Amino acid sequence: MELTLVVLAAGMGSRYGGLKQLDPVGPSGEIILDYSVNDALKAGFTKVIFVIRRGMLELFRETVGSRYEGLMGVEYSFQELEPLPGGRVSPPGREKPWGTGHAVLAARSVVRGPFAVINADDYYGPSGFRELAAFLKSATSGQYAMVGYRLDRTLSDHGAVSRGICRADSDGYLVDITERTAIARTAGGIIVEENPPVRLEGSEPTSMNFWGFMPDLFDHLERLFDEFLEERGSDTKAEFYLPAAVSEMIGTGEATVRLLSSSDPWFGLTYPEDRPMVVEALAAIADIEG
Repeated sequence: MELTLVVLAAGMGSRYGGLKQLDPVGPSGEIILDYSVNDALKAGFTKVIFVIRRGMLELFRETVGSRYEGLMGVEYSFQELEPLPGGRVSPPGREKPWGTGHAVLAARSVVRGPFAVINADDYYGPSGFRELAAFLKSATSGQYAMVGYRLDRTLSDHGAVSRGICRADSDGYLVDITERTAIARTAGGIIVEENPPVRLEGSEPTSMNFWGFMPDLFDHLERLFDEFLEERGSDTKAEFYLPAAVSEMIGTGEATVRLLSSSDPWFGLTYPEDRPMVVEALAAIADIEG
């Protein structure tokens, strides 16, 4: 069975100040993505698809994709503002593509079987890939999975972040995911910066966009994206979030999502100030493995 890793790498890095996907943070100049692809390869994934902006192709293929050619199949998909379904056009002033759900949808033409989805700039650890690979080998249409992490272990000390807060039932299946776009660690605890503010405990299982899907997901995403554009397509800042789309599928009974957990730490690059912590954490991992 071919297991595919879909890597979302089209983000523009506005808060980070550059292409964080290509920032060498490992002890020998590795980027975070090197660790994820290596962990996926060891877990049994045989193909990787990079979802990028078309203008990044030459640089990305030369600096990233070429590292994995010969080890696994490598393909590219492009997330752009357009084309959009129904002949729609993006509103004037819109600069960014349409979010993580749209990014996954961009890979439809090159995904052939069960697949995982990750962010390019997050470190997930090997155990989550092993859990997800085992799940995907026996899954059927409508049976998905997500690897979750404790909220308090996914925050930045340098600013607010977006996270999908998960709620699971007693059998370990997701009930819903609430997308919170401004979660910050403060002196008074973990706060969602909304009006009014919402306080969180920190132990909540959290989506870091580490998913396992079957190909039938694309039909659902296509319909939900069309509905999203109908309602919010004129909003220059609106995003079609993957967790929100999956949560809607759970609510309608179109999918079940098994909540898996990882024994490894998560860390990632959101702000420039996050970089020293990531460099230190990767150096520690190298010392353990070495």
